Amino acid sequence: MRIHHIALYAKDLERLRGFYETYFGAVSGAQYHNPRTGLTTYFLSFADGAKLELMHRPDVSAAVEGLRYGFIHIALSVGDAAAVDALTERLRTDGYTISSNPRTTGDGYYESCVLDPEGNQIEITI
Repeated sequence: MRIHHIALYAKDLERLRGFYETYFGAVSGAQYHNPRTGLTTYFLSFADGAKLELMHRPDVSAAVEGLRYGFIHIALSVGDAAAVDALTERLRTDGYTISSNPRTTGDGYYESCVLDPEGNQIEITI
């Protein structure tokens, strides 16, 4: 068994799509739009086969900000420690919030954390 994809609702679908394409090499599929519900989606594919579905509906709004139960972050592997450091600095230079600088965690992962344009936590790991 494997996870086929992870999905999240976006406030600004195009901005979020651009973020994952620009910084993580995602390739976007064609836009899907359901005129009945207003749902618009993109499936983003990563080099290893992982997929992220970005979705937008005009009737969805954020109910809770910050810590919450449920999924809290996604981790994206960039290959090695030097790539973690370089991407973290690129994101910082481009004005994104780095919520955790590169470090080795207590459970042995080398990672940093960045917030995407809508505040979703992304772990950048080796």
